[in-house]
Amino acid sequence: MRRWLFEQSLTLFFLAIFLLALVGQSVVGLLAYNDEQRAHGEHGLSYGRYLVSSDFGGNVMENWQSEFLQFTLIVLATVWLVQRGSTESKPLQDAGPESDEDARVGEHAPRDAPRWAKVKDWRLRVYENSLVLAMLGVFLGSWLAQSLTNWRMFNDEQTQHGEAAVSWLTYVGNPDFWNRTLQNWQSEFLAVATMTAFAIYLRQRGSPESKPVGAPHEETGSTG
Repeated sequence: MRRWLFEQSLTLFFLAIFLLALVGQSVVGLLAYNDEQRAHGEHGLSYGRYLVSSDFGGNVMENWQSEFLQFTLIVLATVWLVQRGSTESKPLQDAGPESDEDARVGEHAPRDAPRWAKVKDWRLRVYENSLVLAMLGVFLGSWLAQSLTNWRMFNDEQTQHGEAAVSWLTYVGNPDFWNRTLQNWQSEFLAVATMTAFAIYLRQRGSPESKPVGAPHEETGSTG
């Protein structure tokens, strides 16, 4: 068990702090929501009801969709785009899709390669793009969930102000939806650009996100 925990420690660590942060968000979110309800002379929600509310769901999905959009784009963009001197980039000469030999697929696949890496049909096409497809699927699913929860919350506010509710399609074209969406996107894109640039000049000894401490700034794609 100790060996297994060590081998999975990176994933387990981030899952643990994810759950802690999610619980923390739910608690403070409930407090903020109920404070606002009381300020308007309305009843608050219990913790259980808040967890299934559009307020909590919308806030969670807004962040999830932007995170998975970030990963989708960086996985896809780094196939063709490069940044000299950054560990977030392939070496400049390797820009573009790899050859079958470099990708170790088909006849170049080793004996212990995944089964779908050894075939030359639609299964290989799916498997060789499976990371982007998975990230894209989660992004689209969470973005749809965000639109639905925010639509419900928007209509609740419309009703409280004596105004007519709108359809989902109308809401998707509403500035409220795009304001909630773009405020998350811009921060993710800035984070990627910053990490890409910082990795050229800055180091963290022992991290695969950094070049070796003594590596020259122009060295691209190496890890420490």
